[in-house]
Amino acid sequence: MMGLARGPMARIADIGFWKLCGSGTGEGFTPLPNTSVYAVLATWPDAETARQQTDTAEIYKRYRTQACEHWTVFMSTDSVRGAWSGKTPFEASQHMNTGPLAALTRATIKPGILMRFWRRVPDISAVIGQDPNVIFKIGVGEVPMLHQVTFSIWPDAARMADFARTGPHAAAIKAVREEGWFNEELYARFTLLSDVGTWGGSSPLSRLETT
Repeated sequence: MMGLARGPMARIADIGFWKLCGSGTGEGFTPLPNTSVYAVLATWPDAETARQQTDTAEIYKRYRTQACEHWTVFMSTDSVRGAWSGKTPFEASQHMNTGPLAALTRATIKPGILMRFWRRVPDISAVIGQDPNVIFKIGVGEVPMLHQVTFSIWPDAARMADFARTGPHAAAIKAVREEGWFNEELYARFTLLSDVGTWGGSSPLSRLETT
């Protein structure tokens, strides 16, 4: 369904930038594909359109019919820098969120450094997996190994920054900058608006109430 969805996705009224992604095994941060979990990212002119189209568009209804479980997160962009497929896909609002937020990174990895990149990933995955502050995390991608996306949800920017600036993640970011690992990269932060469905039997956003 991911391979055949490009036509139906492109024909959805008012859809903007969109991508179909597979995931890795475990929490998604591995080069081994997980054929059970897929992700759809799409932008819309407003939240009402987003909710209506993800509820009524035929391709979304087909996905829900075929899935054992589905979860949709609605967000607005706080900030964005970089490019994705040569475009800036998100339009930032005029405010910065001070509460719970989502972070998305996307990178096109240079083929010559693939081994160095993936050698660092297990250490980062282990640390984020043990971090009690991360509400949700997953790694997805358009092309295995080469085009990687991370998506995570945090109680606030301070606790996200604490993770990013320490340990193996900080070392990896330093290597990215010094050695030029990526052909293209994008980083965006989002305000969480609402969600529909479940992940593992419940909404991950329910954890925000106790964090």
